[in-house]
Amino acid sequence: MLNLKGKHIYLRALEPNDLDFLYELENRTEIWEISGTTAPYSKHVLNLYLENAHRDIYDVKQLRLCICNTEGSTVGLIDLFDFDPKNLRAGIGIVILNTENRNKGVGAEAISLVSDYAFKVLNLHQLYANVMEGNDPSIHLFKKMGFKEVGIKKDWIFTEGKYKNEILFQKINT
Repeated sequence: MLNLKGKHIYLRALEPNDLDFLYELENRTEIWEISGTTAPYSKHVLNLYLENAHRDIYDVKQLRLCICNTEGSTVGLIDLFDFDPKNLRAGIGIVILNTENRNKGVGAEAISLVSDYAFKVLNLHQLYANVMEGNDPSIHLFKKMGFKEVGIKKDWIFTEGKYKNEILFQKINT
């Protein structure tokens, strides 16, 4: 039986009481360049999103899970996105909200749990991650978790008046 619990964190589905956490996270302008966000989200819009968060990954092609510490506090989110059941692949993305929760193994444990879920439950062949060039902590994290750098998307993200490259990582289920 697959377990979405690790030593220091567990993953759970979004709940209605996650509204304030989502509002804070989605409206942090410093992460907009990686999420493609261009305008703030209202609590009303995020509440509508939460009302539909129960929908199946086969329907909406995405799964978003909360990363919680052992005390039950939500510290981040991890997503499977662009789920492709025909080609058995999905993208993976992660964000840890506050710096005090980073570089402590939280991201690694969350990626490990979601990778196991993706490969064992969804029977995916591969996961991929898109990481902005220069995001050294994320590059290190995905390499540490067995993702291989397979390409560079030149001038992929336009932010702050200039283009940035994005690195494509893949992990194949062997």
